[in-house]
Amino acid sequence: MNAVRLREIRYVLFTAFIWVILGMTAQSEERYSLLPFNQLDGWQEDNHAEAFSAFLETCGDLKDPEWKAICALAKSRPMDQSSAQTFFEMFFRPVLIEDGEPMLFTGYFEPELSGSRARTGRFRFPIYSLPRDNSVRRLSRRQLEETGALNGRGLEICWVDDSVELFFLQIQGSGRVRLTDGSVLRVGYAGANGHEYRSIGQELIRRGIYNRHQVSAGVIANWVRRNPVDGAELLRHNGSFVYFRELRHVPSHKGPLGAMNRSVTTMRTVAVDRRYTPLGAPVWIEKEGGDPLRRLMVAQDTGSAIKGAQRADIFYGSGDLAGRAAGQVRDRGRMVVLLPITLAFQKVPEGDI
Repeated sequence: MNAVRLREIRYVLFTAFIWVILGMTAQSEERYSLLPFNQLDGWQEDNHAEAFSAFLETCGDLKDPEWKAICALAKSRPMDQSSAQTFFEMFFRPVLIEDGEPMLFTGYFEPELSGSRARTGRFRFPIYSLPRDNSVRRLSRRQLEETGALNGRGLEICWVDDSVELFFLQIQGSGRVRLTDGSVLRVGYAGANGHEYRSIGQELIRRGIYNRHQVSAGVIANWVRRNPVDGAELLRHNGSFVYFRELRHVPSHKGPLGAMNRSVTTMRTVAVDRRYTPLGAPVWIEKEGGDPLRRLMVAQDTGSAIKGAQRADIFYGSGDLAGRAAGQVRDRGRMVVLLPITLAFQKVPEGDI
């Protein structure tokens, strides 16, 4: 074996050793702690019947035996405030899951845009359905815009009048389009190009244009509109591109579809990192900041920017008011997952009980 080949083997072994050590370190930071309900700040004051209703929206899709048994019981009879609280306390245990990172709450919403089924001088920004061609689907936002790779493929669902609102629609993953004839078209997430999501708000901070406390969705949108050339370039900073599908079966009074393909509930749905929090699980929220929240929600959604055990995105509803409220949220606090008793005790080492 020559010296060059020996050095290559040593390098591979050393690299593998480093990754093993890093993996062990990451796992060692993951910690599960069992909490009593009386340590959940504000638990007694919440509307548990509302949380119970949101839980029913998706619990029928849970497949694990422990979850299925609880859901069957939940569906057996209606529950008022008192019985809903008793239900959660009887069949669940609060589990604090930590991975060494601080808690971060953000907010999301369902945008409403103005649009048309046909392209016009005003409505010229298309919402695209998912291309069949993988080589096209995987192009970055910049490549799609500069090459026009989506043109002429019949992928346009409709056209809207604001490129910035369309960009935020892609970040949210679903929305409503109010068409020129007065009807409403609803679109939902169909797929993405696989490129990493990059925050344009963080990019504005990095460039020194705004301080962290100044950045919101409204501030970003206004800056892009005031600076059309630089604004278009800023949007390309986020290479991620989302494709949509038309949703014909979602009632207008219900929320958009989340990651469980069920409607999410205003102020009762939270998007989480499913590596730590199972979808469909009740989640207790203790959000600080200017508009503190203490309430029981349900993990019914995910997001490309939602990474970590203590990371959550709260669904604020549909329309401009919800959008303004969601855009202001960037707060610390704590999130506690409610797990069925058997699963909770499986997660928590005996010494932590």
